[in-house]
Amino acid sequence: MQYLTLPGTNLNVSRVCLGTMTWGQQNTEAEAHEQLDYAVAQGINFIDTAEMYPVPPNGETQGRTEKYLGTWLARQQRDRLYIATKVAGPGRRDWIRGGRTDLTKGVIAEAVDTSLARLQTDYIDLYQIHWPQRNVPMFGATEFDPSEEKGGPSIHEQVEGMAAMIKTGKIRHYGLSNETAWGLCEFWRVAKELGVPGPVTLQNSYSLLSRNVDNDLAETLFRQKMSLLAYSPLAAGILSGKYLGGATPADARFTLFEGLGIRFRKAVVPDAVDAYAALAKQRGITLVQLALGYVASRWFLGASIIGATSMAQLKEDIAGAQFALDPKTLEEIGHIQLRYPNPAG
Repeated sequence: MQYLTLPGTNLNVSRVCLGTMTWGQQNTEAEAHEQLDYAVAQGINFIDTAEMYPVPPNGETQGRTEKYLGTWLARQQRDRLYIATKVAGPGRRDWIRGGRTDLTKGVIAEAVDTSLARLQTDYIDLYQIHWPQRNVPMFGATEFDPSEEKGGPSIHEQVEGMAAMIKTGKIRHYGLSNETAWGLCEFWRVAKELGVPGPVTLQNSYSLLSRNVDNDLAETLFRQKMSLLAYSPLAAGILSGKYLGGATPADARFTLFEGLGIRFRKAVVPDAVDAYAALAKQRGITLVQLALGYVASRWFLGASIIGATSMAQLKEDIAGAQFALDPKTLEEIGHIQLRYPNPAG
């Protein structure tokens, strides 16, 4: 296992981060603990969750994933692990805090406390804003629409809220998720103006099918000395190959949950996946190795966030996320990207 100290922190995290969003919906507590035990045995020390999980989110299961992690974490040596979680963004989830999801200082403080209680820990290593307070295109949307503008707490207030939590010791660092280049720059501008810490990581979707990070966001990560935490590096399982040829496995997320992963259901996606599957076969590797190896090769990567519903998937994904692609394979990927530059957005 390779490790990286995230810029601006002393968090020396594994380059493979264990995702958790199926725990409490598709995975039981015992299965979650089995995944955790195996991941740690493989050298993983970085675990990512969220107050909103599991997915698909609903009021009955919300918070269950953090609870499952907490019952396991209570038996571990805490200082050997790095725990990341997230405060939900505005709207969308009326059953979180009775609909109080605007990112005020008070909401951030309350969300931190409830996550700490569920996680059975005294501090969170990396606390992230799950999606922006303001109007932005996200979750596969690609066009900014000024007509969707809305009010709400400012970035200034959000930075103050995070700084207050760092000052109390309840969180060590904070990051952003589903953010834009403008958002990263504005958080840093405000943080410098206030003389308080800025965000250290960006958690966005990134894969062979979702490459929005490669342009202005990549430059911003470089200049602000931040790292990407890549979620959905297998495009919600599409790049595992299990849906090839129009297959609909009975226990797969896209079969079970019709509204999940809309970005990966775009018309051009199957053609792109077929092209990558053919390349993997030509190079004598699996599609999982190709997809996760590509993400691992990116210079801005802090960690790939991988998740699974079965132990077989978890073992393949952890190995795949450490797979090094040779220069010829990376060159061939580049040729496919010219045909399918950003299929899922």
